Amino acid sequence: MSKDQAFKAAANAIGFNLDSDIKVGGHYVPLKRDGSTIYISGQIPRVQDTLVVTGRVGTTVDLDQARLAAQICVLRALALLQRECGSLAYVQTVLQITVYVQCAENFTQQSEVADAASDLLVQILGAVGTHARTSVGVYQLPKNASVELNMVAQSC
Repeated sequence: MSKDQAFKAAANAIGFNLDSDIKVGGHYVPLKRDGSTIYISGQIPRVQDTLVVTGRVGTTVDLDQARLAAQICVLRALALLQRECGSLAYVQTVLQITVYVQCAENFTQQSEVADAASDLLVQILGAVGTHARTSVGVYQLPKNASVELNMVAQSC
């Protein structure tokens, strides 16, 4: 299975519409290229016009919902990469992801939330999807999103 086919299968499995636009909520671009390095702005778990997972992880949002949010975020980032490169086959490596988790004071499973995004990257891209990672608990995220993810990748 190609990387693009794996991406489509993963997106379909969680109900992510690949044809939907990635909306921008301000004066920035969702993706910026500098040579072969591609920086992807923070992605929240939005599918079309619906923010799928909102609220504080550890209170109103459980771990499984937060992991789903992380998967949606990484799929959005991959959709941007695919559109920029023409195919995920042109992605040489994912250098880094940062996963922000809006969470309760006593929630300490940020890395388990981020694992869902990391696992999906490797599932779709294979060894190209391995990356450095930071996972951080925060008090609030835009639009009350439970998770936000940004990515740095390198392409041909």
